[in-house]
Amino acid sequence: MSTTADPLAALGALPGVADSVESVRKAVDRVYGHRVMRRRSSEVTAEAVLRGARASAALGGADWPLEEVRRRSDFGADAEARTVGAALRATAEAGQLLDVWRQSPLRVLARLHLVAAGGEADGERVGRPRLAGEPVEEPLASGLALPDAAEVSARLDALAQLVVAGTSAPALVVAAVVHGELMALRPFGTYNGLVARAAERIVLIGGGLDPKSVCPSEVGHAEQGADAYVEALKGYVSGTPEGVAGWIGHCGRAVGLGARESTAVCEALQRGAA
Repeated sequence: MSTTADPLAALGALPGVADSVESVRKAVDRVYGHRVMRRRSSEVTAEAVLRGARASAALGGADWPLEEVRRRSDFGADAEARTVGAALRATAEAGQLLDVWRQSPLRVLARLHLVAAGGEADGERVGRPRLAGEPVEEPLASGLALPDAAEVSARLDALAQLVVAGTSAPALVVAAVVHGELMALRPFGTYNGLVARAAERIVLIGGGLDPKSVCPSEVGHAEQGADAYVEALKGYVSGTPEGVAGWIGHCGRAVGLGARESTAVCEALQRGAA
C-alpha cells in the first residue's frame, strides 16, 4: 500500500480500478431506479440477504439450492447445515452493525464470528483472533500462506485504524480491501470467509454504494466460481499493483452480478412471481 495519508484512496488510481468503480455504480443505479424499489425495497433487501447468505455458504463448502435454504429451519444436523446456518446468521447480522463498524471494526468482526459460530464447541476460540499455534479451517484459502498470530494482530489493528480514520476512496475499493485482508489473514479459527464477505457487505452499505443492501456481492463471488475467487485473492495477497487491482476488479464484478440478481428479483416481484 501507499504511504500517503490516505492509502486506500491511492488504490483508486491503480489501472482499471476507476473503470470498475464506474461500471459498478451504473449497475447499482439500475437496480435502485427500478420501479419496484419505490414500493417494495424491503422485500428486495430480504431476498438479497437470503441469496447472499446462500452464496456465501456455497463458497464455504455448502452449495445448497436456494429453495432448500428457504425452507429449512434446522441448521445443526451436519457440517454443511452448520455452514449454511452460520452464513444466514452472519449475513443478517451485518445489517445491524453499521454504526459500530465506523467506531470499532474489530468489535464488529468479533461479533460476526461469534454469531456465525453460534453455539458450536470450543467456545474459548469464538469471537477472538487466533493465538499462536491455533489451527485455521478455511479450505478455500488453504493454498495461501497463513500469517502468524503476531502479524494478524498488527494488520487487523492497521485495518481498523484505516476504517476509523475514514477515506475518500470509493466504497468498492474499501470493501475489496477489507474482504481481501480478512481472507489473507484468516484471523479466526473458523468461518473466516463468511466473516470477510459479511464485512464486505457492511462496507458497501455504509459507504453509500448499496445503502439498502440489495446488491448481494456474495452472489457474484459465487457465480464467478471458487477458482476465480482464489486466483483473484492470490493477486491481492501478492501485494503487486496488478494483483490488488485485479482483486478490486473481481469484487466489482461480484457487486455487478449481485445487482443483476436483484434486478431479476425486482422483475419477478413486478410480475407477481416472487
